[in-house]
Amino acid sequence: MTHATLKIIREEHAALAAMLRSIPLLLAQHRRHGTLPDFANLRAMLFYVDEFPEKRHHRKESELLFPKLRARTPLSRDLLDHLDEEHAHGEHSIRDLEHALLGFEMIGEPRREAFEHAAQRYVDFYLAHMAMEEEQILPLAERVLTERDWAELDEAFATNKDPLTGHEPEADYRALFTRIVNAVPAPIGLGPAG
Repeated sequence: MTHATLKIIREEHAALAAMLRSIPLLLAQHRRHGTLPDFANLRAMLFYVDEFPEKRHHRKESELLFPKLRARTPLSRDLLDHLDEEHAHGEHSIRDLEHALLGFEMIGEPRREAFEHAAQRYVDFYLAHMAMEEEQILPLAERVLTERDWAELDEAFATNKDPLTGHEPEADYRALFTRIVNAVPAPIGLGPAG
């Protein structure tokens, strides 16, 4: 049986991965053309990461999913602790990346390379983090969680409604998501059809 929580987590990971992978592509394209990127689009993408995955998605994993796994099995406790540390570190990392972007925007070319490297490190970190969750934690959850656990998780995760997974954006976020979707290169795409 496929649980809604697993579907939601995987969809959110896929949408976030597509957007994150687009950042180095956009930066490389501008480097090749000797142009500066659209800083507003990059700020929108980083703001999204801070607002949705960092504050909503990770919080539910760390506060709901991971404690249920710890209660059901001693397996992977070290891995869960590691992922929780990465969640906490991610909030600081996104701020550091936003600061590096601001430096690039304000100072220009002398800060391009530093931002590009910081962005690539962040993207690599985040993709590895999501892969670890999908390859190790989600299969473990499928094996050890009870139907009651899943019912509670499904109810909580159903409220996520991440617009990059095809949900209608909250009114305050409509312009943000329109900007992000329009900024992402066509071959990558976002959402369920992307």
